[in-house]
Amino acid sequence: MVRRAWFVWGNQRMYNAQTTTVSETRRRLFRDEGTSLRTEPSPEAFPCLDFFAGSGLVTEGLKDCFSVVWANDICPKKADVFCANHDATRFHLGPVEDVRGAALPRAVLSWGSFPCQDLSLAGAMSGFSGSRSSLFRQWLRVMDELPEQPPIAVAENVIGLISAMRGQYYRELHAALADRGYSVGAVVLDAIHWLPQSRKRVFVIAVDRSVRTDDFDAGAPVWCHPEPLVRAAEGLENRIWWGLPEPLRSAADIESVIDFSLPCFDRERLDRLLDLIPPAHREKMMDEASRGRRVFPGYKRTRRGKQTLELRFDGVAGCLRTPEGGSSRQYVVIVEDGKPRARLLSLREVAALMGAREDYKIPGSYNDGYRAMGDAVAVPVTRFLASELLFPLARRIREKQRKAS
Repeated sequence: MVRRAWFVWGNQRMYNAQTTTVSETRRRLFRDEGTSLRTEPSPEAFPCLDFFAGSGLVTEGLKDCFSVVWANDICPKKADVFCANHDATRFHLGPVEDVRGAALPRAVLSWGSFPCQDLSLAGAMSGFSGSRSSLFRQWLRVMDELPEQPPIAVAENVIGLISAMRGQYYRELHAALADRGYSVGAVVLDAIHWLPQSRKRVFVIAVDRSVRTDDFDAGAPVWCHPEPLVRAAEGLENRIWWGLPEPLRSAADIESVIDFSLPCFDRERLDRLLDLIPPAHREKMMDEASRGRRVFPGYKRTRRGKQTLELRFDGVAGCLRTPEGGSSRQYVVIVEDGKPRARLLSLREVAALMGAREDYKIPGSYNDGYRAMGDAVAVPVTRFLASELLFPLARRIREKQRKAS
């Protein structure tokens, strides 16, 4: 049986427990004393809308604090993954352009992981003029049509949102949310704090300006506000610097998710792949292997017109991507007793690198499942944001409404 790394939540930090099983793991997600993780959503959890929900990993990460009452996506194969793991009756398959806000249930939180293709360095960088990333405007349009605007809204995307065009795209999104009566701030969170995967994402958190947020405001940039974000947010009105507790980086290594019993490439394919490794990388790989490291993840890249396989040596997988084209799938080279072998990451390994539970169902082909995971938000990142900020804000909103009534 493969030993995996699982993670235990503290009240302010997440700590690694490499020998702990899922059934034994208990997490503390709430600030209330004695409240622990629920395996199913609480009927009293705050209602949430999950736009561009994909394979349901945001719904999975939110479920201890928020109950997703409606979700949508345009991809039937991702919908299959969502519905295999969550309430299928709450899922709407179809383009967001066809969604009418008046027909949606009331929600405290509106989450929108709008498409990243036009903002990603791996894409065409068309920005908000592109057909995909411009769909954030449809998310806003649906919220405008809701009978009651959700007091909390979260938009999630790639780093290009804050870095491309000197922050222009972020400023446009910030202004659109501020115009709707929100205080707005963004944070950058990297899955590497919780998982052996390097995966930075931008989370734009907007809260109705009638809600008191002074105790959540750091007043100035902190660890989750890198320089590109600080530059993009300069001079913006209704800006807030969300203060989050800095999590300790997980000690988990990619070896903790690798199944060493899986079959690898045959000799011919292995030799072709090894020939793509630059000499310096190959030398470093064998040196690290002599020191006890066994797993070296890598992507195919084109350098100076030549295809190469670039490896990592820090025990961390590169950022998972969608599998369009062979270069978008991540390989692992495994060295044992001085002998290298290689293969693609398995679907279960990909799911583990996204923080999905072991029994998370991934129907469909290998590429379908890889796309479903590689185009998602890592579960513990969403869980951290929900427990440390979104849930306390939602609880404050509920208390405010109770007092008003």
